[in-house]
Amino acid sequence: MRTPIVAGNWKMHKTIAEAVELTRDVRRGVMDVEGVQVVLCPPFTALAAVREAIGPAGIGLGAQNMHYEEQGAFTGEISPLMLAELCQYVILGHSERRQYFGETDEGVNKKARAALAHGLTPIICVGENLEQNRAGETAAFVGGQVRAAFEGISAEDAARIVVAYEPIWAIGTGVAAVPAEVNRIIGLSIRGALADMYGEAVAQSVRVQYGGSVKPDNVADFAVQSEIDGALVGGASLRADSFVAIVKASRPR
Repeated sequence: MRTPIVAGNWKMHKTIAEAVELTRDVRRGVMDVEGVQVVLCPPFTALAAVREAIGPAGIGLGAQNMHYEEQGAFTGEISPLMLAELCQYVILGHSERRQYFGETDEGVNKKARAALAHGLTPIICVGENLEQNRAGETAAFVGGQVRAAFEGISAEDAARIVVAYEPIWAIGTGVAAVPAEVNRIIGLSIRGALADMYGEAVAQSVRVQYGGSVKPDNVADFAVQSEIDGALVGGASLRADSFVAIVKASRPR
């Protein structure tokens, strides 16, 4: 049985003081919740402070991006070597990184391999845009993103990766995808691609989150779907009450 994983992607929000306050509120809210892995992904500037605020609570800590090189003349970048000292997870290939910063499938694959080599767990984001969805291209496009992201990664390492299915048209729009359709896409396009690459056992072991306008009032509809293993939460993770409600609603039934 796969353990649901609910990760809060704070994006470019929260000062260090605000991040610590939010972390403490979340920690109090989820302290009695069992059966769900909780991960907080603050900005780089707050990673160390959030790590300290988490303490021994069992909450995971993740970064929102990284470079694939260990070091070098890459002004403004953060390496896996640096992150490994601070956190356990790293979000890779988020649609905003692809859209605004030109990230490619090849680059996401290089980052994923580097993250794994340094003991970090990648949360690899995939998802189609509205035009692709309406044109019936979702299955082929998302499956292609998965294959590219996992290229050259061993079956053992593949099983460690978390995939986040985030249809681009649902991110930050307030319009979530239909849960049953998300379930179908994950089973067909994501687990299907992984099964082709590694076999059914690995495909069934990889945790796949849903992301895209996840809220306390709709997350339960996603949580009951057999292929969905938690959520990658954006805006709703910026308030402790809404994020804690999402975590609680994601507990296995």
